[in-house]
Amino acid sequence: MKKQKPWLLFATITTVSWGIWGALIEIPEKAGFPATLGYSVWALTMIPCSLIALKIVNWKLEYDLRSVLLGASIGFLGAGGQLILFRALVDGPAYIVFPVISLYPVVTIIFSVIFLKESTGMKHWIGIILALIALVLLSYQEPNSTVAEGYLWLILSILVFLAWGIQAYVMKFSNETMKAESIFFYMMLTGILLIPVALMMTDFSQPINWGFKGPYLAAMIQVLNAVGALMLVYAVRYGKAIIVVPMTALAPVITIILSLIIYAVIPHPIIIVGMVFAVIAIYLMAE
Repeated sequence: MKKQKPWLLFATITTVSWGIWGALIEIPEKAGFPATLGYSVWALTMIPCSLIALKIVNWKLEYDLRSVLLGASIGFLGAGGQLILFRALVDGPAYIVFPVISLYPVVTIIFSVIFLKESTGMKHWIGIILALIALVLLSYQEPNSTVAEGYLWLILSILVFLAWGIQAYVMKFSNETMKAESIFFYMMLTGILLIPVALMMTDFSQPINWGFKGPYLAAMIQVLNAVGALMLVYAVRYGKAIIVVPMTALAPVITIILSLIIYAVIPHPIIIVGMVFAVIAIYLMAE
């Protein structure tokens, strides 16, 4: 009988959830609901997911100092990275910012191999390398004539790259001693604590859509993001971070496919090559 791989199920749910989320999140944003407010809605959608997770373990939340610090660090690295990304995109060109950030699994892999002594077979390593190449190709965007001022955006991009890479490593490290449900609870809590920062970053002088296509539709879509985050914690618990993280980072493949169907957007040839690499990488890593 083939050995069961619970991590693969959870990682697949994360990849699919984030892929669908990525394809739909533009709808409320284009309708006049800022991404910063979308962040606030996302943080709130983490609450029901966290409550369901805690109910599964009979509300046994770990609240010793070590667990609180580890859980909070995971939350701040993830949610804080998202807010820093918003600021980086204000001045920085997206066609450089996203490729830089997309390689965050490299940090996770390096830390996991050095400190957690994770290892895998040659087939998986080929898949990991192809996944990293695919991430850069999938994040390709057409250069525009906008000239970025200064280098603050690049520094911020590198900070996000480091934050998200370290977050996944700490998540795996924490799973050795903490319940996944407790980790997610602190991720939810820190996400909520950063809502005031997101509100301060919002330009309320601009028209904001408070109708159905605003916060309500955003909530329906952001639930996918929250579910994906919860499944990621479970995937990292049962699987190796060096495989799980690159695999879930390939969610843009699904986003691109859905965007092609929904918006009739034909991907750039570079992105198509990235999709081919991604499919091969997922197959190799899932073996």
